[in-house]
Amino acid sequence: MTGTQIRAGMTIIYKDMPHKVLTAKHGTPGNKRGFVQAKLRNLETGLSCENKFRSDEKVERAILNQKEMQYLYESGADYVFMDTDNYEQVTMTAEVLEGTTQYLLPDVVFSIEFHNDNPVAVIPPKVVEMTITETAPNMKGATATASPKPATLETGLVITVPAFIETGDKIRVDTETDAYIERAKS
Repeated sequence: MTGTQIRAGMTIIYKDMPHKVLTAKHGTPGNKRGFVQAKLRNLETGLSCENKFRSDEKVERAILNQKEMQYLYESGADYVFMDTDNYEQVTMTAEVLEGTTQYLLPDVVFSIEFHNDNPVAVIPPKVVEMTITETAPNMKGATATASPKPATLETGLVITVPAFIETGDKIRVDTETDAYIERAKS
C-alpha cells in the first residue's frame, strides 16, 4: 500500500520490524504531494517513534495471527487471558492492552493479535454490558431527551448516560466511542 493509506490501528512493517500505528495525520501542503505523519510503536521493543510517509512511498502491512481469548483475572501488573480452544493461558502487560483495561470483565472474550507468537494487540468486543456503580440520583419524570449525567461503571470507566439511569443498572457500552447505547435486557 502507499504511505497515504496508513490509518491508526494498522500494523505495518517499518525498518524491518512490526509497528502499530498509534496516530495518523494526513496532510497536503499547497501544491505538493500528500503525506501521512504517523506515530508508531515498535511491537517487539515497545519504543515509540514518528515518521512522515510520502504518498509515493510503499509500505508493507504486517501479517498478524488473531485468536479469540477469554479474560480471566488480573495478577499484579499483568492480565491473564485463556485461549478458548485449547485452554492455554497468556499473560499480558497493560502496555499491550493499551487503553482496553476499562473493558476487562471476567469471562469476556477479546480478539488478541499475535506476531511471532507474542501478543501485540487486544481488540475488545464492539459492545460490552457493564453495571453502573455510581451516578447522580434518578430525577422524577426524566426522559431520554433530558440532560445527560456522568456515571461510573464497575471497571472505573466514566461515561455519560441519560438522566433516568440509576446506580445498579446494567447498560450496554460501545467500546470504540465509550458511549452509552441502551439499558441491558434483564
